Amino acid sequence: MTSTTAAAQLAGLSATTLLRFATAGSVDDGKSTLVGRLLHDSKSVLTDQLEAVEHASRARGAEGPDLALLTDGLRAEREQGITIDVAYRYFATPRRRFILADTPGHVQYTRNMVTGASTADLAVVLVDARNGVIEQTRRHAAVAALLRVPHVVLAVNKMDLVAYAEPVFAKIAEEFTAYATELGVPEVTAVPISALAGDNVVEPSSNMDWYGGPTVLEHLETVPVSHDLTSCHARLPVQYVIRPQTAEHPDYRGYAGQIAAGTFRVGDEVTVLPSGRTTKVAGIDLLGRPVDVAWTPQSVTVLLEDDLDISRGDMLVPSSDTPTSTQDIAATVCHVADTPLRVGQRVLLKHTTRTVKAIVKQIPSRLTLDDLSQHPNPGILAANDIGRVLVRTAEPLALDAYADSRRTGSFLLIDPADGTTLAAGMAGEAFAKAEAPASAADDEDGWDF
Repeated sequence: MTSTTAAAQLAGLSATTLLRFATAGSVDDGKSTLVGRLLHDSKSVLTDQLEAVEHASRARGAEGPDLALLTDGLRAEREQGITIDVAYRYFATPRRRFILADTPGHVQYTRNMVTGASTADLAVVLVDARNGVIEQTRRHAAVAALLRVPHVVLAVNKMDLVAYAEPVFAKIAEEFTAYATELGVPEVTAVPISALAGDNVVEPSSNMDWYGGPTVLEHLETVPVSHDLTSCHARLPVQYVIRPQTAEHPDYRGYAGQIAAGTFRVGDEVTVLPSGRTTKVAGIDLLGRPVDVAWTPQSVTVLLEDDLDISRGDMLVPSSDTPTSTQDIAATVCHVADTPLRVGQRVLLKHTTRTVKAIVKQIPSRLTLDDLSQHPNPGILAANDIGRVLVRTAEPLALDAYADSRRTGSFLLIDPADGTTLAAGMAGEAFAKAEAPASAADDEDGWDF
């Protein structure tokens, strides 16, 4: 695709919607090939990029271009023929813009899928038609359900290697859909494809006339996506306090941040958390200009009627819709660190712009992905484990349930010694059953809350 063609394709994209989606699947299921095929067949690859891929493919002895190289950018990935890091790609068609996260397939890189899917509107889970649904497939479905990804596409790949047999596809689709339904996934769309041959990726396949559904790209272009968070609980985490103290603005005191959800208006009565002090919105500045109303995800500066002690980490919320502040947080977490998470471990908990000290008081259960059963009181969570935790914080936090707000219901557990991210947490029940917190003895020393 020439630069002139690219410019023409990008013209008028302001009128199109944006879809964030992530791909996932086990090793060698063909994720990178699928992404490469999407980019290539939708004419989203520049000429010099395609020439570079063709050159690299010839150097590896391939007869034609290996489209997986369009996403496997790390040298180690190309040498091993696998995906290690999350590869982000941006492309567009006349109907929609896309931000794609191509995530690794190895079990030890499941944590990377958490990163890629955390902001996704849709997840494409690939399955090798020869292998069917395996443990890693279940793991990826569980992560998608846990992160409340609203749409899941099951792409049954390598159909050319099973003679495009409809019964093979039907069996896999039925098994995966039943599993995803148990997890609470709201929508599953199954598509039989061959990423290598291009069947049902961008163009319909003549080899599978028994399939009457959309191609992968057609579904990506037409799946309904709503980014309207204005009706959610209004939340503004304070990121910075602006006080110019200049001759022009001697008394200006504004509280800057990105609106996480909902809408704020001049005159609204708001409560400052965690202090609980109330006041009214006196003004809202957006891009240097005063406005009467602002909504997510705009970055604004809010002026209040009263001078209150407010700093980074505080949160402005409507007085009529305040979340419950608590020091005891029950949540489901994906453990992403190499070192295990243990009961009694001291951590930092980062929620929006606020970071507080905390202790892991209990790990009530660990999820067994084979049958979705809960292994009670495992004591630790190892890398890539999904489990329930009870965390006690040094200061009260105002978390929404993750089911209500993906932005204000999520948090990170961080190692206070070196700043390593230990776990990604989702407050509330998620898809797991709520666990009744058992009493735990307080630590005698250290961080005892």
